[in-house]
Amino acid sequence: MSMNSSPEAPQPLHVIVDATKGWVERLGAVWVAGQVIELRRRAGHRQYLTLRDAAEEVSVQVATTATVLDSAGPVAEGATVAALLKPVVWRNSTKLVFECNDLRLAGEGRLLAALEQRKRMLQAEGLFDPSLKKRLPFLPKKIGLVTGAKSAAERDVIENAQKRWPQVRFEVRNTLVQGAQAAEQIATALHELDALAEVEVIVIARGGGSLEDLLPFSDEALVRAVFACRTPVVSAIGHEIDNPILDLVADLRASTPTDAARRVVPDAAELLAAHGQARQRLRGAVSSRILREQRWLVDVRSRPVMRNPGESVRLNQERVAVLRRRLNSALLRKTQVAVSDIAGLRGRVRALSPQRTLGRGYAILSAGGQTITEKTQVTAGDKLAAQLRDGQIEVQVLGDTTDVVAKESAAKADPPPKKPRQGRAQPSTKSRVKPVGEPLSKE
Repeated sequence: MSMNSSPEAPQPLHVIVDATKGWVERLGAVWVAGQVIELRRRAGHRQYLTLRDAAEEVSVQVATTATVLDSAGPVAEGATVAALLKPVVWRNSTKLVFECNDLRLAGEGRLLAALEQRKRMLQAEGLFDPSLKKRLPFLPKKIGLVTGAKSAAERDVIENAQKRWPQVRFEVRNTLVQGAQAAEQIATALHELDALAEVEVIVIARGGGSLEDLLPFSDEALVRAVFACRTPVVSAIGHEIDNPILDLVADLRASTPTDAARRVVPDAAELLAAHGQARQRLRGAVSSRILREQRWLVDVRSRPVMRNPGESVRLNQERVAVLRRRLNSALLRKTQVAVSDIAGLRGRVRALSPQRTLGRGYAILSAGGQTITEKTQVTAGDKLAAQLRDGQIEVQVLGDTTDVVAKESAAKADPPPKKPRQGRAQPSTKSRVKPVGEPLSKE
Protein backbone atom coordinates (compact mmCIF):
# COMPACT_ATOMS: atom_id res chain seq x y z
CA MET A 1 0.00 0.00 0.00
CA SER A 2 1.48 3.31 -1.05
CA MET A 3 0.97 6.66 0.62
CA ASN A 4 0.35 9.99 -1.10
CA SER A 5 3.12 12.45 -0.26
CA SER A 6 4.91 15.42 -1.86
CA PRO A 7 7.37 18.06 -0.81
CA GLU A 8 4.45 20.35 -0.20
CA ALA A 9 2.45 17.70 1.71
CA PRO A 10 4.89 15.28 3.45
CA GLN A 11 3.66 12.50 5.74
CA PRO A 12 4.43 12.76 9.50
CA LEU A 13 7.29 10.55 10.66
CA HIS A 14 5.20 8.62 13.20
CA VAL A 15 2.76 7.66 10.46
CA ILE A 16 5.54 6.08 8.45
CA VAL A 17 6.97 4.33 11.55
CA ASP A 18 3.56 2.97 12.52
CA ALA A 19 2.98 1.78 9.00
CA THR A 20 6.34 0.04 8.89
CA LYS A 21 5.72 -1.53 12.31
CA GLY A 22 2.38 -2.83 11.09
CA TRP A 23 3.82 -4.23 7.86
CA VAL A 24 6.64 -6.05 9.71
CA GLU A 25 4.55 -7.46 12.50
CA ARG A 26 2.05 -8.95 10.00
CA LEU A 27 4.70 -11.60 9.27
CA GLY A 28 3.86 -13.45 12.52
CA ALA A 29 6.07 -15.99 14.38
CA VAL A 30 8.25 -18.52 12.55
CA TRP A 31 10.69 -21.28 13.72
CA VAL A 32 14.26 -20.37 12.81
CA ALA A 33 17.45 -22.48 13.06
CA GLY A 34 20.62 -20.67 14.09
CA GLN A 35 23.77 -20.71 16.17
CA VAL A 36 24.13 -18.69 19.37
CA ILE A 37 27.21 -16.48 18.93
CA GLU A 38 26.55 -14.10 21.81
CA LEU A 39 24.55 -14.49 25.01
CA ARG A 40 24.11 -11.68 27.49
CA ARG A 41 22.33 -12.63 30.67
CA ARG A 42 21.10 -9.75 32.81
CA ALA A 43 19.75 -9.50 36.31
CA GLY A 44 16.37 -8.38 35.04
CA HIS A 45 13.61 -10.23 33.24
CA ARG A 46 14.73 -9.25 29.73
CA GLN A 47 17.56 -11.24 28.13
CA TYR A 48 19.37 -10.77 24.79
CA LEU A 49 21.25 -13.10 22.47
CA THR A 50 22.55 -12.98 18.91
CA LEU A 51 21.79 -15.73 16.38
CA ARG A 52 23.81 -16.37 13.21
CA ASP A 53 22.87 -18.34 10.13
CA ALA A 54 24.84 -21.55 9.75
CA ALA A 55 25.50 -21.02 6.00
CA GLU A 56 25.55 -17.25 5.48
CA GLU A 57 27.03 -14.29 7.33
CA VAL A 58 23.65 -13.19 8.59
CA SER A 59 22.93 -12.46 12.25
CA VAL A 60 20.04 -10.99 14.16
CA GLN A 61 19.50 -9.73 17.68
CA VAL A 62 16.95 -11.70 19.67
CA ALA A 63 15.12 -10.54 22.79
CA THR A 64 13.71 -13.15 25.13
CA THR A 65 13.01 -13.80 28.80
CA ALA A 66 14.92 -15.67 31.51
CA THR A 67 12.10 -18.20 31.70
CA VAL A 68 12.50 -19.12 28.03
CA LEU A 69 16.28 -19.46 28.37
CA ASP A 70 16.05 -21.63 31.48
CA SER A 71 13.43 -23.92 29.98
CA ALA A 72 15.65 -24.60 26.94
CA GLY A 73 18.38 -26.19 29.04
CA PRO A 74 22.09 -25.31 29.20
CA VAL A 75 22.18 -22.75 26.38
CA ALA A 76 25.71 -21.50 25.77
CA GLU A 77 27.57 -19.64 23.07
CA GLY A 78 28.17 -21.92 20.08
CA ALA A 79 25.04 -24.03 20.66
CA THR A 80 22.67 -24.71 17.75
CA VAL A 81 19.07 -23.84 18.60
CA ALA A 82 15.61 -23.69 17.08
CA ALA A 83 13.90 -20.44 18.02
CA LEU A 84 10.33 -19.27 17.52
CA LEU A 85 10.95 -15.68 16.38
CA LYS A 86 8.60 -12.84 15.66
CA PRO A 87 9.94 -9.60 14.08
CA VAL A 88 9.02 -6.49 16.04
CA VAL A 89 9.76 -2.80 15.37
CA TRP A 90 10.29 -0.68 18.46
CA ARG A 91 8.36 2.54 17.77
CA ASN A 92 10.54 4.98 19.70
CA SER A 93 13.89 3.87 18.26
CA THR A 94 12.57 2.24 15.05
CA LYS A 95 14.88 -0.69 15.85
CA LEU A 96 14.07 -4.06 14.31
CA VAL A 97 14.23 -6.80 16.93
CA PHE A 98 13.21 -10.46 16.85
CA GLU A 99 11.32 -11.57 19.93
CA CYS A 100 11.76 -15.22 20.95
CA ASN A 101 8.84 -16.88 22.70
CA ASP A 102 10.23 -20.45 22.58
CA LEU A 103 13.76 -21.81 22.38
CA ARG A 104 14.96 -25.38 22.00
CA LEU A 105 18.40 -26.91 21.63
CA ALA A 106 19.03 -28.64 18.31
CA GLY A 107 21.73 -31.05 17.14
CA GLU A 108 24.58 -31.39 19.66
CA GLY A 109 22.91 -28.89 21.90
CA ARG A 110 19.93 -31.18 22.32
CA LEU A 111 22.23 -34.11 23.07
CA LEU A 112 24.17 -32.06 25.57
CA ALA A 113 20.95 -31.05 27.32
CA ALA A 114 19.85 -34.68 27.56
CA LEU A 115 23.27 -35.73 28.86
CA GLU A 116 23.25 -32.92 31.39
CA GLN A 117 19.85 -34.00 32.68
CA ARG A 118 21.04 -37.62 32.97
CA LYS A 119 24.20 -36.51 34.73
CA ARG A 120 22.25 -34.54 37.32
CA MET A 121 19.95 -37.50 37.98
CA LEU A 122 22.86 -39.92 38.53
CA GLN A 123 24.71 -37.42 40.67
CA ALA A 124 21.64 -37.01 42.88
CA GLU A 125 21.71 -40.78 43.44
CA GLY A 126 25.31 -40.58 44.67
CA LEU A 127 27.00 -42.46 41.81
CA PHE A 128 29.72 -39.81 41.53
CA ASP A 129 30.54 -39.60 45.25
CA PRO A 130 34.36 -39.27 45.61
CA SER A 131 34.29 -41.19 48.90
CA LEU A 132 33.10 -44.31 47.04
CA LYS A 133 36.04 -44.37 44.64
CA LYS A 134 38.25 -47.48 44.96
CA ARG A 135 42.03 -47.22 45.02
CA LEU A 136 44.05 -48.83 42.26
CA PRO A 137 46.55 -51.56 43.21
CA PHE A 138 50.23 -50.61 43.04
CA LEU A 139 51.16 -53.51 40.73
CA PRO A 140 48.11 -55.49 39.49
CA LYS A 141 48.48 -59.18 38.74
CA LYS A 142 46.42 -58.81 35.57
CA ILE A 143 44.76 -55.85 33.85
CA GLY A 144 41.38 -56.15 32.19
CA LEU A 145 41.03 -54.11 28.98
CA VAL A 146 37.76 -53.35 27.20
CA THR A 147 38.30 -51.67 23.81
CA GLY A 148 37.72 -51.95 20.09
CA ALA A 149 39.35 -54.80 18.17
CA LYS A 150 42.77 -53.84 16.77
CA SER A 151 42.14 -50.23 17.70
CA ALA A 152 44.74 -47.56 18.35
CA ALA A 153 43.48 -47.34 21.93
CA GLU A 154 44.22 -51.03 22.52
CA ARG A 155 47.70 -50.67 21.07
CA ASP A 156 48.43 -47.54 23.10
CA VAL A 157 47.39 -49.11 26.41
CA ILE A 158 49.24 -52.42 25.93
CA GLU A 159 52.44 -51.03 24.42
CA ASN A 160 52.86 -48.19 26.89
CA ALA A 161 52.09 -50.45 29.86
CA GLN A 162 54.67 -53.02 28.67
CA LYS A 163 57.27 -50.28 28.25
CA ARG A 164 56.76 -49.27 31.84
CA TRP A 165 56.50 -52.80 33.24
CA PRO A 166 57.51 -55.57 30.79
CA GLN A 167 55.96 -58.38 32.88
CA VAL A 168 52.47 -56.87 32.85
CA ARG A 169 49.63 -59.19 31.77
CA PHE A 170 46.32 -58.26 30.10
CA GLU A 171 42.90 -59.86 29.79
CA VAL A 172 41.42 -58.18 26.69
CA ARG A 173 37.75 -58.02 25.66
CA ASN A 174 37.08 -56.50 22.22
CA THR A 175 33.70 -54.85 21.78
CA LEU A 176 31.99 -52.21 19.69
CA VAL A 177 32.91 -48.74 20.92
CA GLN A 178 30.23 -46.76 19.05
CA GLY A 179 26.76 -47.36 17.82
CA ALA A 180 23.54 -48.62 19.37
CA GLN A 181 24.96 -51.99 20.54
CA ALA A 182 28.23 -50.65 21.96
CA ALA A 183 27.02 -49.86 25.49
CA GLU A 184 25.49 -53.31 25.95
CA GLN A 185 28.63 -55.12 24.72
CA ILE A 186 30.89 -53.02 26.93
CA ALA A 187 28.71 -53.76 29.98
CA THR A 188 28.81 -57.52 29.25
CA ALA A 189 32.61 -57.49 28.90
CA LEU A 190 32.83 -55.50 32.13
CA HIS A 191 30.84 -58.14 34.03
CA GLU A 192 33.06 -60.92 32.65
CA LEU A 193 36.29 -59.20 33.72
CA ASP A 194 34.87 -58.27 37.12
CA ALA A 195 34.15 -61.96 37.79
CA LEU A 196 37.83 -62.94 37.26
CA ALA A 197 39.72 -62.99 40.57
CA GLU A 198 43.14 -62.38 38.97
CA VAL A 199 41.94 -59.17 37.27
CA GLU A 200 42.67 -56.37 39.75
CA VAL A 201 41.90 -53.33 37.57
CA ILE A 202 39.79 -52.79 34.42
CA VAL A 203 40.51 -50.18 31.73
CA ILE A 204 37.80 -49.04 29.30
CA ALA A 205 39.57 -47.31 26.42
CA ARG A 206 38.56 -45.60 23.17
CA GLY A 207 40.12 -43.00 20.91
CA GLY A 208 38.66 -39.59 20.20
CA GLY A 209 35.46 -38.93 18.28
CA SER A 210 32.41 -36.73 17.95
CA LEU A 211 29.76 -36.32 20.57
CA GLU A 212 27.53 -38.85 18.82
CA ASP A 213 30.40 -41.37 18.63
CA LEU A 214 31.01 -41.16 22.38
CA LEU A 215 27.33 -41.46 23.38
CA PRO A 216 27.64 -45.17 24.40
CA PHE A 217 30.01 -44.14 27.22
CA SER A 218 27.24 -41.95 28.68
CA ASP A 219 24.66 -44.72 28.60
CA GLU A 220 22.82 -45.04 31.92
CA ALA A 221 22.97 -48.85 32.00
CA LEU A 222 26.73 -48.83 31.40
CA VAL A 223 27.28 -46.16 34.06
CA ARG A 224 25.35 -48.22 36.62
CA ALA A 225 27.32 -51.36 35.65
CA VAL A 226 30.61 -49.53 36.28
CA PHE A 227 29.33 -48.29 39.65
CA ALA A 228 28.41 -51.86 40.67
CA CYS A 229 31.87 -53.32 39.83
CA ARG A 230 33.93 -54.61 42.75
CA THR A 231 37.11 -54.12 40.65
CA PRO A 232 38.47 -50.59 40.20
CA VAL A 233 37.60 -49.17 36.77
CA VAL A 234 39.71 -46.68 34.78
CA SER A 235 37.99 -44.59 32.11
CA ALA A 236 40.20 -43.66 29.13
CA ILE A 237 37.76 -42.26 26.59
CA GLY A 238 38.74 -39.86 23.80
CA HIS A 239 40.94 -36.87 24.44
CA GLU A 240 41.34 -34.38 27.26
CA ILE A 241 38.38 -32.28 26.08
CA ASP A 242 36.00 -35.27 25.94
CA ASN A 243 34.06 -35.88 29.12
CA PRO A 244 31.43 -38.66 28.95
CA ILE A 245 29.49 -39.63 32.07
CA LEU A 246 31.67 -42.74 32.37
CA ASP A 247 34.55 -40.46 33.45
CA LEU A 248 32.51 -39.31 36.45
CA VAL A 249 31.51 -42.75 37.74
CA ALA A 250 34.84 -44.49 37.11
CA ASP A 251 37.29 -44.85 40.01
CA LEU A 252 39.94 -43.03 37.96
CA ARG A 253 39.71 -40.87 34.84
CA ALA A 254 42.61 -40.97 32.38
CA SER A 255 42.80 -38.21 29.79
CA THR A 256 43.90 -40.62 27.03
CA PRO A 257 44.54 -44.37 26.63
CA THR A 258 48.26 -43.65 26.92
CA ASP A 259 47.64 -41.85 30.20
CA ALA A 260 45.68 -44.90 31.40
CA ALA A 261 48.70 -47.14 30.82
CA ARG A 262 50.79 -44.75 32.86
CA ARG A 263 48.26 -44.76 35.70
CA VAL A 264 47.71 -48.51 36.12
CA VAL A 265 51.32 -49.80 36.24
CA PRO A 266 54.46 -48.24 37.73
CA ASP A 267 57.51 -47.40 35.64
CA ALA A 268 60.18 -50.04 36.25
CA ALA A 269 62.97 -47.69 35.14
CA GLU A 270 61.79 -44.99 37.52
CA LEU A 271 61.50 -47.51 40.36
CA LEU A 272 65.00 -48.83 39.69
CA ALA A 273 66.36 -45.29 39.61
CA ALA A 274 64.52 -44.45 42.82
CA HIS A 275 65.76 -47.69 44.38
CA GLY A 276 69.35 -46.81 43.44
CA GLN A 277 68.96 -43.31 44.86
CA ALA A 278 67.48 -44.74 48.06
CA ARG A 279 70.38 -47.17 48.40
CA GLN A 280 72.85 -44.34 47.91
CA ARG A 281 71.10 -42.23 50.52
CA LEU A 282 70.99 -45.18 52.91
CA ARG A 283 74.66 -45.96 52.34
CA GLY A 284 75.53 -42.31 52.89
CA ALA A 285 73.46 -42.18 56.07
CA VAL A 286 75.08 -45.36 57.45
CA SER A 287 78.57 -44.12 56.56
CA SER A 288 77.88 -40.77 58.21
CA ARG A 289 76.62 -42.53 61.33
CA ILE A 290 79.67 -44.80 61.49
CA LEU A 291 82.01 -41.85 60.98
CA ARG A 292 80.23 -39.87 63.70
CA GLU A 293 80.48 -42.78 66.14
CA GLN A 294 84.17 -43.25 65.32
CA ARG A 295 84.87 -39.60 66.04
CA TRP A 296 82.97 -39.96 69.30
CA LEU A 297 85.06 -42.99 70.29
CA VAL A 298 88.31 -41.13 69.47
CA ASP A 299 87.13 -38.19 71.55
CA VAL A 300 86.24 -40.47 74.47
CA ARG A 301 89.56 -42.29 74.31
CA SER A 302 91.45 -38.99 74.32
CA ARG A 303 89.93 -37.92 77.63
CA PRO A 304 92.30 -37.99 80.67
CA VAL A 305 90.12 -40.42 82.55
CA MET A 306 90.50 -42.98 79.77
CA ARG A 307 94.29 -42.51 79.52
CA ASN A 308 94.78 -42.87 83.33
CA PRO A 309 91.72 -44.38 85.03
CA GLY A 310 93.41 -44.29 88.47
CA GLU A 311 93.64 -40.51 88.29
CA SER A 312 89.91 -40.17 88.82
CA VAL A 313 90.16 -42.45 91.88
CA ARG A 314 92.95 -40.35 93.30
CA LEU A 315 91.01 -37.14 92.73
CA ASN A 316 87.97 -38.64 94.41
CA GLN A 317 90.09 -39.80 97.33
CA GLU A 318 91.38 -36.26 97.83
CA ARG A 319 87.84 -34.96 97.69
CA VAL A 320 86.76 -37.54 100.28
CA ALA A 321 89.65 -36.57 102.57
CA VAL A 322 88.77 -32.88 102.31
CA LEU A 323 85.14 -33.61 102.99
CA ARG A 324 86.07 -35.81 105.95
CA ARG A 325 88.18 -33.03 107.50
CA ARG A 326 85.38 -30.57 106.98
CA LEU A 327 82.93 -33.01 108.55
CA ASN A 328 85.15 -33.58 111.60
CA SER A 329 85.62 -29.85 112.10
CA ALA A 330 81.90 -29.28 111.82
CA LEU A 331 81.16 -32.06 114.33
CA LEU A 332 83.75 -30.67 116.76
CA ARG A 333 82.25 -27.21 116.55
CA LYS A 334 78.78 -28.62 117.04
CA THR A 335 79.95 -30.64 120.08
CA GLN A 336 81.64 -27.63 121.69
CA VAL A 337 78.58 -25.50 121.19
CA ALA A 338 76.39 -28.26 122.64
CA VAL A 339 78.70 -28.64 125.72
CA SER A 340 78.61 -24.90 126.30
CA ASP A 341 74.82 -24.88 126.00
CA ILE A 342 74.52 -27.79 128.46
CA ALA A 343 76.76 -26.02 130.99
CA GLY A 344 74.64 -22.90 130.76
CA LEU A 345 71.43 -24.87 131.12
CA ARG A 346 72.93 -26.76 134.10
CA GLY A 347 73.79 -23.47 135.83
CA ARG A 348 70.27 -22.14 135.22
CA VAL A 349 68.75 -25.34 136.54
CA ARG A 350 70.90 -25.24 139.61
CA ALA A 351 70.05 -21.59 140.20
CA LEU A 352 66.37 -22.45 140.06
CA SER A 353 66.74 -25.63 142.16
CA PRO A 354 64.71 -25.67 145.44
CA GLN A 355 67.67 -27.42 147.14
CA ARG A 356 69.76 -24.33 146.62
CA THR A 357 67.00 -22.21 148.17
CA LEU A 358 66.97 -24.55 151.13
CA GLY A 359 70.70 -24.12 151.42
CA ARG A 360 70.19 -20.43 152.05
CA GLY A 361 68.13 -21.16 155.23
CA TYR A 362 64.64 -21.57 153.82
CA ALA A 363 62.30 -24.50 154.52
CA ILE A 364 59.37 -26.05 152.63
CA LEU A 365 56.31 -26.77 154.76
CA SER A 366 53.83 -29.44 153.78
CA ALA A 367 50.92 -31.20 155.33
CA GLY A 368 49.43 -34.42 154.00
CA GLY A 369 51.58 -34.21 150.84
CA GLN A 370 50.32 -30.66 150.06
CA THR A 371 52.71 -27.71 150.15
CA ILE A 372 51.74 -24.91 152.50
CA THR A 373 51.92 -21.54 150.78
CA GLU A 374 49.40 -19.49 152.82
CA LYS A 375 48.75 -19.21 156.56
CA THR A 376 45.05 -19.77 156.02
CA GLN A 377 45.86 -23.39 155.16
CA VAL A 378 46.86 -24.19 158.77
CA THR A 379 45.58 -23.63 162.28
CA ALA A 380 47.24 -23.68 165.68
CA GLY A 381 48.23 -27.14 166.75
CA ASP A 382 48.64 -28.52 163.21
CA LYS A 383 51.70 -30.66 162.68
CA LEU A 384 53.69 -29.90 159.55
CA ALA A 385 56.67 -31.46 157.76
CA ALA A 386 59.53 -29.01 157.20
CA GLN A 387 62.00 -29.86 154.39
CA LEU A 388 65.45 -28.45 155.18
CA ARG A 389 68.70 -28.56 153.23
CA ASP A 390 69.98 -31.71 154.91
CA GLY A 391 66.72 -33.47 155.67
CA GLN A 392 63.14 -33.25 156.96
CA ILE A 393 61.81 -32.45 160.47
CA GLU A 394 58.37 -32.29 162.02
CA VAL A 395 57.00 -28.97 163.44
CA GLN A 396 53.81 -27.80 165.13
CA VAL A 397 51.88 -24.58 164.50
CA LEU A 398 51.70 -22.40 167.66
CA GLY A 399 50.02 -19.26 166.36
CA ASP A 400 50.00 -16.32 164.00
CA THR A 401 53.02 -14.09 164.55
CA THR A 402 51.28 -11.19 162.81
CA ASP A 403 48.69 -10.85 165.63
CA VAL A 404 51.32 -11.26 168.26
CA VAL A 405 53.45 -8.52 166.81
CA ALA A 406 50.42 -6.23 166.54
CA LYS A 407 49.52 -6.78 170.16
CA GLU A 408 53.05 -6.20 171.33
CA SER A 409 53.19 -2.95 169.42
CA ALA A 410 49.89 -1.79 170.94
CA ALA A 411 51.04 -2.70 174.42
CA LYS A 412 54.16 -0.70 174.07
CA ALA A 413 52.18 2.33 172.92
CA ASP A 414 49.54 2.15 175.63
CA PRO A 415 50.18 -0.52 178.15
CA PRO A 416 46.99 -1.83 179.80
CA PRO A 417 46.54 -1.72 183.56
CA LYS A 418 47.92 -4.70 185.26
CA LYS A 419 45.42 -7.08 186.75
CA PRO A 420 46.17 -9.08 189.74
CA ARG A 421 47.64 -12.46 188.84
CA GLN A 422 45.02 -15.08 189.38
CA GLY A 423 46.72 -18.04 187.87
CA ARG A 424 48.70 -19.29 184.94
CA ALA A 425 47.85 -17.49 181.68
CA GLN A 426 46.08 -19.55 179.02
CA PRO A 427 47.75 -19.83 175.64
CA SER A 428 46.38 -17.77 172.74
CA THR A 429 43.80 -19.45 170.51
CA LYS A 430 45.43 -18.05 167.36
CA SER A 431 48.24 -20.00 165.72
CA ARG A 432 51.72 -18.65 165.14
CA VAL A 433 54.49 -20.04 162.89
CA LYS A 434 58.13 -19.16 163.30
CA PRO A 435 59.91 -17.86 160.21
CA VAL A 436 61.68 -20.44 158.07
CA GLY A 437 65.19 -21.02 159.40
CA GLU A 438 64.37 -19.85 162.90
CA PRO A 439 64.46 -22.59 165.53
CA LEU A 440 61.12 -23.61 166.87
CA SER A 441 60.56 -23.58 170.72
CA LYS A 442 57.63 -24.11 173.14
CA GLU A 443 56.39 -21.16 175.19
